[in-house]
Amino acid sequence: MTGNASPARTAHDIIETNRYMVLATADHAGTPWSSPVYFAHREYREFFWVSSPLATHSRNIAVRPQVGIVVFDSTVPISTGQAVYMSAVATAVDAEDTEDALDVFSRRSVTHGGRVWTADDVEDAQGVSGLVLYRAVAEDHSMLAKDGQPDHRVPVRLTD
Repeated sequence: MTGNASPARTAHDIIETNRYMVLATADHAGTPWSSPVYFAHREYREFFWVSSPLATHSRNIAVRPQVGIVVFDSTVPISTGQAVYMSAVATAVDAEDTEDALDVFSRRSVTHGGRVWTADDVEDAQGVSGLVLYRAVAEDHSMLAKDGQPDHRVPVRLTD
């Protein structure tokens, strides 16, 4: 992984220090699409972002909720990068979960110079505000082993 840090510590650090994740989706026919989105997380397993329901990735999630997520630092020197890869299931946050999810999203937003988000800023899947709060729940985490083998992924346990 990196230095003497454990894979879990490295993965924690990558998720904590980066503001954007790449969200990979596919439409009903399987045509892929990827989008960088600002994110917040809870316990490295739940990931939250705000998007227009008309965005390609949002429309894809509506018909195919299985997504891929990658978090990485694009500023590191060539051949030194590391990333956390996740398979997840994504949905719009239900109205009854909005307050709790917005609390998670707002705390991180404020730490990065953003603002507090409220229910008036987002809608549930049937609303009309123009933005939807989404959640992806990661089913697994992995990282590339730095052992010289191409695409040799190792599972990483981030939560108990």
